[in-house]
This record gives sequence, structure tokens and C-alpha cells, in this order.
Amino acid sequence: MVILGLCVAMSPFTYVLTLPSVFFSFRGLSASNHRNREDSWFKSLFVRKVDPRKDAHSHLLTKNEESNLYKIQFHNVKPECLDAYNQLCEETLPSIHNDKYYPCELVGTWNTWYGEQDQAVHMWRYRGGYPALTEVMSKLRQNKEFMKYREERGKMLLSRRNQLLLEFSFWNEPIPRKGPNIYELRSYQLRPGTMIEWGNYWARAIGYRQHNSEAVGGFFSQIGNLYMVHHLWAYKDLEAREATRNAAWQHEGWDEVVYYTVPLIQHMDSRIMIPMKASPLQ
Repeated sequence: MVILGLCVAMSPFTYVLTLPSVFFSFRGLSASNHRNREDSWFKSLFVRKVDPRKDAHSHLLTKNEESNLYKIQFHNVKPECLDAYNQLCEETLPSIHNDKYYPCELVGTWNTWYGEQDQAVHMWRYRGGYPALTEVMSKLRQNKEFMKYREERGKMLLSRRNQLLLEFSFWNEPIPRKGPNIYELRSYQLRPGTMIEWGNYWARAIGYRQHNSEAVGGFFSQIGNLYMVHHLWAYKDLEAREATRNAAWQHEGWDEVVYYTVPLIQHMDSRIMIPMKASPLQ
């Protein structure tokens, strides 16, 4: 007689000996299936399921397809040239900002107070995106005063770098504000592939940080250091900064946002900045 592919004799003695082997075969098969299910469940904890997308992440995070384009510039100035550099910027940058011939606006211009020393930070907005940026750059190359400014500026710098940014849809658009204020630029280098997660958490978190009008703008990089996020905040002074940041922990849900966003960060940096006289953000 054949049972489940095993030959079983018909004598009671042989049947008793063979039955445990069939039982153990079932038990072994059951244990194997159980282990496979456990392994599959365990592996699922570490495998990120990616939904197929038909659009770039930038389109999911910005207000619309024609969002403003921003350029942020970091200029490391020779210490002995900082005053002359600031004066040169104050004489030149407002003329570009106020001239409607150039489709761009100076959002803010600062010197670092705490963070990298002898550094200037400038932020420009190009309404119309990349075509506006291209138009401005083309026109400035024909501007003799601007080219002279660049030549003089180059003599005062140790190094410079820039990034092109888009703004998060859930942040305020930076608008001029009266001072005096100090500004904090918090920069986060995220792990590749986590920008959507960051945006999802901060779309909720920004509501906890609006009570003192401290939120100025939130941006993410498109060209330059990628997966870089910049949050710009304004405070009356360092004491107000501390009080405002501590108050955020009193809101239910803020601790959860911090808990889930910290693992997304590879590196973070903070600059406390003082606006130059020509800055629309004072």
C-alpha cells in the first residue's frame, strides 16, 4: 500500500514503525513552511516597497510646475576684505533687484555671525524658473558695471559655491520683512531617496513653527549638492530663538516629527546670519 509516496507494509508491526516517519515528514514540512514565512516576514522589514511614479519628486513637492527658482550663493571672503566686500555688494546688488529689466529679485543677503566665519550668503529668486535664470545671466554678461563688480569681488574671495533650489509647497514664500532680526539657515543633507518622506513629515510639522512668524522659507536643491534641504528662520535675537524652539516641544506631534526625520539626515549644519543693509529681509 502507498500512502503519500511511502511504502507501508500491512502488518501491525511495520505500520507502527512507519507511521512516525509519516508524522515526522508532516511535522518537518510544517516547520519548514513556518520558517519560510518567518524569513519572508523578517526580510520585509528591511525591504522598501517603491511605488512606480510617473513624475519627478520635485513636481510632487513644489507648488506647481512653474514654481520659482532660487539661487543661494556662499562666498568665503578674505577676512581683511569683508568690509569692502559688503560695501561693494550694497552698491551693486540693489540696482539689479530694482531693475525690472532683470526677471529676478534679491530675497536676502547676509553675513554669518555664528557658523562659518567671514562668509556672505545671498539668495535670489527667479520668477519663471530656468528661462528667467538664463535670461538674467545673459543680460548681466552685457552689463559692464556688473562685470566690473564681479572682477572686484573676485579679488576679495577665498572661495565660492552656489546651489539652485526649489521651494516646498507647504512653506511660506519669502517676503521682505522689517527688522531687526537675526536669521538662522539650517541645512540638512538627506540620505538619497528620502526627500518625499521629509516633505510628508514637514508638511505637518511646519504648522507647529508658525506661531511667532519665524518660518521664512523652505527649499530643496536641484543643482549643486543634491538631497540638500535649507530651512530659513527669523528671530528677534538668540534668546527668542531658544524660547521659540523650546515652545515647539509643547505641541503634540512635534516629538514624533523629530523622531522620524532625524534618521533621514546624513549631515546637518546651522548658520546664524545678520542681514546686510541692502537685504530685503531685515
